[in-house]
Amino acid sequence: MLLDTSVQGQTYVEDCEVCCRPITVQYEVAGDALQSFSARPTYR
Repeated sequence: MLLDTSVQGQTYVEDCEVCCRPITVQYEVAGDALQSFSARPTYR
């Protein structure tokens, strides 16, 4: 998984590379450092 650190933060949904189920990815960046990250199952 690649994160775009030029953006201060994002929340998006992508499919798991293993099981193809949706995952909600959320992260925050300060400068060039990752401040927070979470990847959780997305329930429909």
